[in-house]
Amino acid sequence: MSISLTMAVKYPITVTPAKRTKIHTVDFSNIPFGKVISDHMFIVDYDGEKWVNPRIEPYQNLDIAPSNLALHYGQSIFEGMKATKINGTPVLFRADMHARRLNVSAERMCMPQMPEDLFMQGLKMLVELDKDWIPEAEDHALYIRPLMFATDEYFGVHASEKYRFLIFTGPVGPYYPKPVKLWVEEVFTRAAQGGVGEAKCAGNYGASLLPAQRAKKAGYDQVMWMDAVEKKYVQEVGTMNLFFVMDGKVITPATTGTILRGVTRDTFVTLLKDWGYTVEDRLLSIAEIADAYWRGTLQECFGAGTAAVVSHVSDITWRDRKLALSPVDEQHRPVGTRLKKYLNRLRMGLEPDEYGWLQICSNTGVMDLVAEKEMATI
Repeated sequence: MSISLTMAVKYPITVTPAKRTKIHTVDFSNIPFGKVISDHMFIVDYDGEKWVNPRIEPYQNLDIAPSNLALHYGQSIFEGMKATKINGTPVLFRADMHARRLNVSAERMCMPQMPEDLFMQGLKMLVELDKDWIPEAEDHALYIRPLMFATDEYFGVHASEKYRFLIFTGPVGPYYPKPVKLWVEEVFTRAAQGGVGEAKCAGNYGASLLPAQRAKKAGYDQVMWMDAVEKKYVQEVGTMNLFFVMDGKVITPATTGTILRGVTRDTFVTLLKDWGYTVEDRLLSIAEIADAYWRGTLQECFGAGTAAVVSHVSDITWRDRKLALSPVDEQHRPVGTRLKKYLNRLRMGLEPDEYGWLQICSNTGVMDLVAEKEMATI
C-alpha cells in the first residue's frame, strides 16, 4: 500500500510501509554499532534540474550500474545524526545544522544542493514512522545516515548530472564503550589545505582506513592526525574532533579547512563559553600538548562527535613517548563528564532546551495515514 502525503506538508512524499517489521529480531540490550538497520528509508532523486519523486520505502538493496560514477570517481557525501525520545516523542538534535553542512559538502564535491525543508520533512517523517526503533537507554539512540551520491552511468572523469539522496536509520549503543588510546600519526596525512578535509565525503574516510588499521594492530583505538605540511599541529581523530583541557583552559584545534566542522564540537564550544570556561579555538601543536603533560597541566583530553558524543582519551603515544592521562571519573575529568551528562540529559528531556537545538518529529501526518496495524510482525 502506498500513500501520498499532501496534508500539512510542503512536499508530496509517498510512503510505502514495510509489510513486516524486523524490530522483534533485535536485542536492544546488545546493539552492535552500525550493524542493525531499521525498516524504512527516505529517497529522492535529482534528474539534472530538480529533485523529484520523494518517497519512503522499505529498506532494501539499491540497483546500481557498474558504470555508476560514484563508484569510480567518489562523488559521495554523507552525514550522521541521532534521534532520541522525550516522553515517547522522537526528537532530533540540531538536524538543521546537519542539513546545512551536507550542502557545504555538496558544494565542494560539485553536487546539487538539497533543499533544507525537503531534507527536514523527509527526515522527520522517516523517524516518526520508525520511532519504535529508538532505544531509550542512556548512551543509546537511533543513528541517522543521510547520503548523497552520483547516479550517472558512464565512465570518464566528469561531475555527474543526476544524483540520489537517501536517509536510513538504525539503533545504536555507545561508539566507544571505554576510554580510547590514540597514536600520533606523522607519516600518513588525512587532508591538506585546499583539499576536501572539511567536506564529509566518502574518500576522506577511505584514505584513513590503512593508518587506523595499523594503529589498531599496534594496540591503539584510533590515530591522532597531524597537519599535512609540518606534521606538528593536531587536527582530529578519524571519528571525532578533539578537546584538550590545559591549565584550566579548554583548547580545540582550529577548523582551517582541513578538519570537519563538527556539530558536537560547535555545541560544546557554545556550552563551555556559556558555563564560564576559557575556550581557545586555535592551532595546537603536539609538542605543546606533551609539554603540558610533563609540567602536569594537561588535565583532560576527549573526543567529540555525533557517534562518540564524548570519548575520554586514556593515553596518547607520540613517537616513543606515552602520555598517560588521569583516571576517567567526574573528579579527574570534570569538563568532558559534564558535557556528556548535559547532552544526554538534554536529549532525554531532563534539561531545558535553552538553545532551541531539539526538533520534534510529530504532527507530520505520517502515522495518521499509515496505521501501525499495517506493520505485521515476524
